[in-house]
Amino acid sequence: MDLTNRSSRPRLSLLLGPALLLALAACGGGSGEPAAAGGGRPPPGVVVQSFSPGPVEVYEEYAGRARGSREVEVRARVRGILLERLYDEGQFVEEGTPLFRIDPDRYAIELQRAEAELANARAELRQARRDWERVSELHEREVVSESERDAALSARELAEARIGLAEASVARAELDLAYTEVRAPLSGMTGLESFPEGSLIERGDLLTTVTQDDPIRVRFSLPEKDVVLQRKAREALAGEEVAPEPKVRLRLPDGQLYGRTGVIDFTDSSIDPRTGNVVARATFPNPDGVLLPGQFVRIRLRVQTLEDVFLVPEEAISQAGPNPVVFVVADGTATARPVELGPALAQGQVLLSGITPGDEVVVSGQVALRDGMPVQVLPASNGNGS
Repeated sequence: MDLTNRSSRPRLSLLLGPALLLALAACGGGSGEPAAAGGGRPPPGVVVQSFSPGPVEVYEEYAGRARGSREVEVRARVRGILLERLYDEGQFVEEGTPLFRIDPDRYAIELQRAEAELANARAELRQARRDWERVSELHEREVVSESERDAALSARELAEARIGLAEASVARAELDLAYTEVRAPLSGMTGLESFPEGSLIERGDLLTTVTQDDPIRVRFSLPEKDVVLQRKAREALAGEEVAPEPKVRLRLPDGQLYGRTGVIDFTDSSIDPRTGNVVARATFPNPDGVLLPGQFVRIRLRVQTLEDVFLVPEEAISQAGPNPVVFVVADGTATARPVELGPALAQGQVLLSGITPGDEVVVSGQVALRDGMPVQVLPASNGNGS
């Protein structure tokens, strides 16, 4: 049995061998060249785009804090009892608006006393002048001595000096009485009162603050490299013409751009050694009160303008070792082209060099590409599916 089975297997292999070879040949398995042509992967599909050079404006944003253009402390200039607050805290007031009233009675009495002293000094002066006229006439007739004449002259001069002192006392008393009504030194928003009514106020005590918020100023830190760019753009003199201040925009806390432009009107002359930044200030009109003192905002500043550069999508940039490249397609072949990168912007990546106008740059499908690989260019509408 066993021998029969062994002797039958070689004969079966001899019978099946030619049939199997014919079947493989019919399927193309008997020739290596047809298999590679019919069974190999097709070239990868890519989407390409051509770019033209042009100017690109480079913007940077810096965090800042809004401040009033003027923040004035309102302080008492006389001592007394605070009788009344004449404004609502947080209210906008015009320059000269009464804010507080300090008890004026004491200063009204001081003014009356000073005025009485002035009247007395004037009467003494009139009497001294009459005495001087009389004595000088007698002296010319040699009726009185030289010393009596000198004494009359001195009395007249002292009376004239007392008039000056009395007038100064009246002026000071008038000022003190006027200072009992504390007025706004400028137009702006009022702050909280520091003392309630009935408090004893000393000269120099802080009563409140008034902040002028139109225009409003934003203080921010400018990196050293951007300061250099800005100062080149802001040459103090261009021939005989003064260079204009650079225009800036402001981004509000909600992400929206403020509707009015501002100017940088100050940059510090020294760099902070701790941060490497320079303190700068921008001023914006604020007639509607949209910007509030103390608000955190962002300054949007154009730091430079690049001429004749390319702006491509960031996804078009690949990395070949340490160097960035883009793939350029020509005659169905993708070639890796080294490029020099500029700043990355919201609109895309700036290329300073590496491509030329008319180059078909791969913008989609380049993830698995290698230099010299054949590719199939797809329409842009199919790029997301490749």
